[in-house]
Amino acid sequence: GGGDLIGSGLTVEAANDGKTAAWHMHKYLQETAAEPQTVSAEPKLPMFYTPIDTVDISVDFCGMKFPNPFGIASATGATSSAMIARAFQAGWGFAVTKTFALDRDYVTNVSPRIIRGTTSGARYGPHQGSFLNIELISEKSAAYWISSIRQLKKDYPEHIVIASIMCGYSKEDWQELTIMTQEAGPDALELNLSCPHGMGERGMGLACGQKPHMVEDICKWVAEVAKVPFFAKMTPNVTDINDIAAAAMKGGATGVTAINTVSGLMGFKSNGDPWPSVGADRLTTYGGMSGNAARPMALRAVSSIANKLPGTPIMATGGCDTAAVAVQFLQCGASLVQICSAVQNQDFTVVQDYIMGLKTHLYMQSRPDLKEWNMQQPPVETTLQTGTLPRFGNFEQKRWQQRSAAAKANGVDTTPTPVTPAAPLNKIPRVNDIIGQVLHHLSNYNGLDNTAQKVAAVNDDICINCGKCYMTCNDSGYQAIRFDAETHQPFITDDCTGCTLCVSVCPVPDCITMVPRETEYSPRRGIPLGEPQVPVV
Repeated sequence: GGGDLIGSGLTVEAANDGKTAAWHMHKYLQETAAEPQTVSAEPKLPMFYTPIDTVDISVDFCGMKFPNPFGIASATGATSSAMIARAFQAGWGFAVTKTFALDRDYVTNVSPRIIRGTTSGARYGPHQGSFLNIELISEKSAAYWISSIRQLKKDYPEHIVIASIMCGYSKEDWQELTIMTQEAGPDALELNLSCPHGMGERGMGLACGQKPHMVEDICKWVAEVAKVPFFAKMTPNVTDINDIAAAAMKGGATGVTAINTVSGLMGFKSNGDPWPSVGADRLTTYGGMSGNAARPMALRAVSSIANKLPGTPIMATGGCDTAAVAVQFLQCGASLVQICSAVQNQDFTVVQDYIMGLKTHLYMQSRPDLKEWNMQQPPVETTLQTGTLPRFGNFEQKRWQQRSAAAKANGVDTTPTPVTPAAPLNKIPRVNDIIGQVLHHLSNYNGLDNTAQKVAAVNDDICINCGKCYMTCNDSGYQAIRFDAETHQPFITDDCTGCTLCVSVCPVPDCITMVPRETEYSPRRGIPLGEPQVPVV
């Protein structure tokens, strides 16, 4: 590259020199081609485009047109209008402002207040599995946010701006703030009825969102004056989130957002001090947990609402950190996905990964030869082999010798692999086409078939003989795996009940799979049903 030619001392400089040289070559080739092309005077290499880039991921939702289904949640990423503007520039389709209230309900935060999670162990740096915060709603005034909404809609008319508002259980307050806010021209409102810390002690947030009658009343009050769609933000800190969602819809809400953070306590230091620890007395309080650790609760809430209240417009939030996870939220019934913790782990540019990932998923659904891939992973076609040699010590040497002998006996196949032409494209689905796609797979427990039993099977050919399956089955399962002391190979016995623990802890993908049980499953009851208890001896 150019950096090598001129001896740039820094990697960054060398890379830049190489790119500059490449641009000049590109410019020369384009301008001297048989059909000359005009090239910008500014050194700028063209992007690499494929048919995937043309996939439409816009979303039609409650009368609004979203450029894409990815939005900044009402949280740290929306602390100011300048941050929201940068998010739009990075590619986010919409943003929900940080929650604001009437001036009489102003707040002042404590410090420290946003901490890394301990759910993934002693991990530092980015890629945290969770965060916990005790941050309140916006410290900025309603006047600031109303001015900001007006400016954002002027500067980014193609993007959707949703205003998040909060009041106590007061009709006058909710209607005053709703009227004041919608005059600024937001595309929609989000009613924060779910902040799990601080605001509940003031009779706001969680204090309202846990009681169906209060949620219904608040939505009725807002519906009386609202001229734009509005969504009630659900708390997961309830017995049945469907009751709260039903109350919001009964009150006139356009839809719901699920879920807010999960109330929790992240932990203590070894000396007993909490973290976060506030003030001279080192006090803490229960905060809101977000991130990947909250994802199973968010997926459950979204899918449950979509199943129990069909047709309810849903915005999902809670642990979306990849395009693959976003697809799962869409398939569970959400139309849009709000994101915060993933941005805290990185920055606003993560949205480009989500955009390309979603486009790729939709494109692959139109290709018969790619449709069965799991996201961007092709199906693994392995032949279940038993009795092959282990992969350590003298056994490994013997494996090599066997493979070498087989290669010599069979010769080397020099036949070129034929290029398989791409299958013809079917219609590329839109985002709206995959919303709720998996709901028919969800059932109550009694709907599951306990006669379709499976058992584990180990592929000895790819087993690394680590013994993890044996340890887990022995001390956490059903003692259904024998472990050979010499070869370190696991053997599944007839005691296997198909619990799938071994599959879950195996470090080798598809080394252990679940196969149909060939014999009738008869649970071991310990003492046969109807027999008396055994006396102590």
